[in-house]
Parts: sequence; structure tokens; C-alpha cells
Amino acid sequence: MSTSTSPEDVSNQIRGYKSTLSNPNVSDEAKQNAEKMINQLEGKGMPEDAGEGNKDPSRVVGGLKAAINNPNVSEEGKEAAQQKLDNM
Repeated sequence: MSTSTSPEDVSNQIRGYKSTLSNPNVSDEAKQNAEKMINQLEGKGMPEDAGEGNKDPSRVVGGLKAAINNPNVSEEGKEAAQQKLDNM
């Protein structure tokens, strides 16, 4: 299996590991491994939202506001969105 290096591939890998973390049917050992892999992938300088500098700021603000008001977003997610919004 070849290692992926594009930001899109890394983002997809991180997304898969994050789904492992939120799956109640996954063992604690697998969750620890997923957390480790997320940290390694993000440490490569290609975080989940790689390429964010190319995004339209007004759309980013709109997405963050939508996340804050979305009832399906966790409180932790809402707080992270609010923090990003405050930093802009």
C-alpha cells in the first residue's frame, strides 16, 4: 500500500479515523490507535482543513455560523466553531 501525500488524501484518512473514534462498537485499543494516527497525520503539516487559505472568508464565516446553530453539532464542535469565528 502506498502512502498518500496529497492534502485531500490525508483529509480523507483523518476523517476515517475520526469516525472510528465516534463509533461505539470500536474497541478502546482501536480508538487509541486512531487517535495516534490522527496526531501523526496532522503533524505532517497537512491538517484536515488543508488549503483553507484558498477559501472565501465570507463562506467560511457562514459555515461556522451554521455549525454553531446546527442542533446536530456537539457542544464541543459549537465551541470550536465559535472560537474559530472569534479568531477571524
